[in-house]
Amino acid sequence: MSHSTASLQSITKNVPIYRRAIYTFSASHFLNDLVTTGMVPALIVLYKEALHLSFTESSLIVLISYITSSISQPFFGMVTDRKPRVWLFSAGVFASIAGLAMTGIAPSFGWLLFFIAISGLGSGAFHPEASRGAHLASGTHKGHAQAIFQVGGNAGQAFGPLVIPLLLVHTGLKGLLWLIPLAILSIPLTAQMLGWMNKQVKAAAAKKKEITGKNNIAGAIQLIAVIILRSWCQLGVVVFLPFYMSHLSIAASETLNFVFVGAGALGTFIGGIWSDRIGLKRLMVGSMLVATPVAMLLPYVNGFWTVVILLIFGFSVLASFSVTVVYMQKLLPKNIALASGLSIGAGVGAGGIGSVFMGSVADIFGVTAVFTILSLLPLAGALLAFFLPNDRVSTPTASS
Repeated sequence: MSHSTASLQSITKNVPIYRRAIYTFSASHFLNDLVTTGMVPALIVLYKEALHLSFTESSLIVLISYITSSISQPFFGMVTDRKPRVWLFSAGVFASIAGLAMTGIAPSFGWLLFFIAISGLGSGAFHPEASRGAHLASGTHKGHAQAIFQVGGNAGQAFGPLVIPLLLVHTGLKGLLWLIPLAILSIPLTAQMLGWMNKQVKAAAAKKKEITGKNNIAGAIQLIAVIILRSWCQLGVVVFLPFYMSHLSIAASETLNFVFVGAGALGTFIGGIWSDRIGLKRLMVGSMLVATPVAMLLPYVNGFWTVVILLIFGFSVLASFSVTVVYMQKLLPKNIALASGLSIGAGVGAGGIGSVFMGSVADIFGVTAVFTILSLLPLAGALLAFFLPNDRVSTPTASS
């Protein structure tokens, strides 16, 4: 380790988490992902019925939502690494919520996709700046802080399906317009942190020259592949579980989705804390190795045991969610916003592409075949993660 690196690490040693900032970022992440990754997949059944869509067309809605967010996140990350624009933190949350609200009055499939794209772009603008803010507020507790931030998003994703019956039971899709007041309320929540973010970003820019580490492009590409496999599995379960459990009511199947994603939110939080102790790579490989054998039991259980399997499955699949963000920031220490955009955006976009592929599989072979594929994806991800660079080797502390 070089003298300059050691000096930088000594400066940042034992810096506590700025909890007010972290919990604000987490709350805003909850609102953003409540409507994007939470409600959009859960609304597919209703969009399909209202507009008489095929499985493939229905999956295209998820693709548009996730691909716009995925493509834009790294772009926003690159732009804001050069010149931070902290106002995107507030504007992004507003656009993601308001865009989905407008789908409630979309007159056609084309308009529906347009409003979904607006929501996805809002999410894409939000994530890099919010994740950078969480990084700056984390002190030396990167895994723990990132876990708090990410668990907000995963909790939003978990509660998204539960909001559907609440909003739509009496009003139909027009009930989504009730999200507009929520979009307005998101402005004061997020705006309170903009002054602090501006100050921290300027301070980080002054320290950036002290970072001696180099970006590990090959490792970042390998990690993106792991994230893609995990995302295909995660989103595939969320989208196709209601169809797989077609013998149940929509409310019952969406409750099972809540169990899966809610367990994932818990896994995200605990996984982030554990990763600070045992290492990022060990946590990632171990958690995904658990997921496959558990998932393969799903077709053979029912009732209470279905809930148990989904609890363990969700926990293990998403235990590495915040871990991959921190891992990417270690691999790309000179481009923190880009690292955040890639680690979150790659998963979001890949999940959308995977949902269309799985929709085609479902149309041809049936939904049961989809779940067979989904159960094997974590195993493939674990094997690939095993060959990632060792995160336990000392690396420079990234400050921006």
